[in-house]
Amino acid sequence: MAPQRFREQFDQIQRSLSGVALAMGPDDSAEFIYEKGVVLARDGDEARLVEDTVRTHFAAAPDLVADHVRRASPETNRSGITRIRVGDPGQGDRRGDHTVAGALRALREHENRHGRRLVSRNHVVGIAVNSCPGDEPVPVARAEAPNPAAADTEHDRDTAVQVLVIDNGLTHDHAAYPLLAHTRGDTQVRETDDAGILQQYVGHGTFIAGLLAAVAPNTDITVRNTLSDAGAVLESEFGELLFDAVEEGGWPDILSLSAGTPNGRVDGLLGLDAFMRALRERHTLLVAAAGNNSSATPFWPAAYAALPEYRDAVLSVGALRGDGEFGACFSNHGPWVRAYAPGERLTSSLTGFDGPVPYVYQHSTYEDCRFGFGYRCTCSHPRHAGVLSDEGAIAKPDQVMFDGLAQWSGTSFATPVVAGLVASHMTAEKETDPREAARQLLARNTEFAEVRGAHVPALRPATWRPVEVSTA
Repeated sequence: MAPQRFREQFDQIQRSLSGVALAMGPDDSAEFIYEKGVVLARDGDEARLVEDTVRTHFAAAPDLVADHVRRASPETNRSGITRIRVGDPGQGDRRGDHTVAGALRALREHENRHGRRLVSRNHVVGIAVNSCPGDEPVPVARAEAPNPAAADTEHDRDTAVQVLVIDNGLTHDHAAYPLLAHTRGDTQVRETDDAGILQQYVGHGTFIAGLLAAVAPNTDITVRNTLSDAGAVLESEFGELLFDAVEEGGWPDILSLSAGTPNGRVDGLLGLDAFMRALRERHTLLVAAAGNNSSATPFWPAAYAALPEYRDAVLSVGALRGDGEFGACFSNHGPWVRAYAPGERLTSSLTGFDGPVPYVYQHSTYEDCRFGFGYRCTCSHPRHAGVLSDEGAIAKPDQVMFDGLAQWSGTSFATPVVAGLVASHMTAEKETDPREAARQLLARNTEFAEVRGAHVPALRPATWRPVEVSTA
């Protein structure tokens, strides 16, 4: 049974992706979300093979109609992906889509013969996941220093490392935060609702940019508003959007991405295949969040770091808890996560520099850690009631005011910390190759943390301050 937070976020993403019917997968679990009635295939012969095979398969089934198999979007694009309709998205409920599952089964023999995957669900790619960050932001007084604090490095226009953040857009008042003076890019389309309440995820990209700029001041950061709709986009569109982002200003030195999805497989996302192959041929280093499912299941695109052909091109990042000694309760883990960094209760810029802005919590905290950890984690502290969790209940959702800074937790935020450390290493060592800088950083690192009983590389910025951790 999918946990409470996942069900709450599923409903919110369903509303934001209006007109797209969604289901949980592979069953009523918390693994991933995908589009009902549709599968993905590579353009050309493979798409035709998928169509023909699925049509034959469904023609023999009494409850399925062959005419349902039709090409949903025949145009060719840079991602090289075609959406193929295999059923009526209006049938069934959110617990799964048996027509999509049938289409995947029908292609197994062909996939075995070809030696590679030919068909895929159309997954929802979201801000580092279970479709939500590790928690919701908590207001911090402007007088409090950011954590990590700003490193003692000057910004040099000629040597600044080029960093691209793929996320949601910058808040309109981000430039009032001194560390973001050299940050540019897209602004958030709509920050507040009709009542003037800050919408969920607004400030996520700004918060990430602030962390990056603190760890590595000698950076030119560009933020792209690629994940504007509740931090979610369909896999069939994501590859194309990534191409748009990197080609608009040229491929950067470092691409910081705090989004992804599991897919129940170990060979990546079909919709990102073309982009990842293009990335492999460039100099860009992709630093990607491992996700917040508290799971060892590969989370893509971060898990590309475990595939030999992408090991140099991708650096996957998990989150450490507040004291930096152990893994955060929410952080994904496993051999595909190459490094961990502080990711719990970090302090950075959000919004409200032009004046306080209200926010209503969407999710209630839990009595205990939802992942079974025994320390006082972000699942249960600080306490608040949320509008989604307490719908129809007596409890009134809690409201807070943001006035510039916030604390926030998630692998979303451990990721820009590591991206910043790579950029800082490039500046210090006059290294122009970001992939070589990442290799050097990991090779020279002597610090470790414990995650699920394993000793893992821990990358802790010198300006980061541990947060006291107590038992629940």
